[in-house]
Amino acid sequence: MENTIKAHDSILDLVGNTPLIKLNKITAHLTGNFYAKVEAFNPGHSAKDRIAVHIIEEAERKGILKPGSTIIETTSGNTGFSLSMVSMVKGYDCILAVSSKSSPDKIDMLRSMGAKVYVCPAHVSADDPRSYYEVAKRLHEETPGSIYINQYFNDLNIEAHYKTTGPEIWEQTGGQITHLVACSGTGGTVSGIARFLKEQNPKIKILAVDAYGSVLKKYHETGEFDHDEVYPYRIEGLGKNLIPKTTDFNSIDRFLKVTDVESAHMARQIAHKEGLFLGYTSGAAMQAVMQYHTEGEFNADSQVVVVFPDHGSRYMSKIYSDEWMENQGFFEGDKTPKSKEIEYIK
Repeated sequence: MENTIKAHDSILDLVGNTPLIKLNKITAHLTGNFYAKVEAFNPGHSAKDRIAVHIIEEAERKGILKPGSTIIETTSGNTGFSLSMVSMVKGYDCILAVSSKSSPDKIDMLRSMGAKVYVCPAHVSADDPRSYYEVAKRLHEETPGSIYINQYFNDLNIEAHYKTTGPEIWEQTGGQITHLVACSGTGGTVSGIARFLKEQNPKIKILAVDAYGSVLKKYHETGEFDHDEVYPYRIEGLGKNLIPKTTDFNSIDRFLKVTDVESAHMARQIAHKEGLFLGYTSGAAMQAVMQYHTEGEFNADSQVVVVFPDHGSRYMSKIYSDEWMENQGFFEGDKTPKSKEIEYIK
């Protein structure tokens, strides 16, 4: 019998099929059973790998992307990294318009993957010519042979999760899932998973997470865009100051808002209690689990899956920096311990 080399053709073969991990210590005081869908296990360390591969391969299939093409996108960091990674493997140039709210770690990672990065002011309206939405559109118009991914208004964003993440969760839970808790930024992740799960069992509750300073929760409840809901906040990749076409509000049962400070501390708690080193939005998702529990959403029979979108390495200069946390006033009340002191041996 011949020995064969068991190797993947490229890193892109590793996208998807992320693990479902039972949460133990951090949920010990909660009623129900809680599991994390840990998207940091994707090769690009976030759920955005899924949409990057799906959208680019669909564009190739349709003949929109050709050798020498340039991929352009608006991103808070994770989608940009995933697109840069796929572009590197497939031989495309990549230009990214990034929010200034994105951590320096994310911006450096984008540059290290060969992307040209434009950093745009975070706290301007979506239609301001300086916003990362408008800058990406302008760059697309100015760059011959480019395509604009436009994740906020691209239905393939939802489709990627409908075809992959949703079926994975259904299979991993043996169809026993009763609740999904997921953050909503573009809305593609929560919407794609929700559509698939609701088709399998309409009784599954889809519990979305929004940020204070974002319009999504109120829009879901009233159908109205309220400009007064919009103000600066720190969490990246969560909430929006516009209504993304890629949010299927009809598939979502509830929205709940979380704060910057509680989400930051919760991410650190996940690391301390579960050994999972995750990003700011993962902290937001876990904080939402706590709040939904307080509001009586779960019981002893609940099988709750919470989506953890990305890895903690992208937030070393933010939530995992004691200095940054101190400067934000996040250590008032000592919610979680500071990092251990470094001891130098001389």
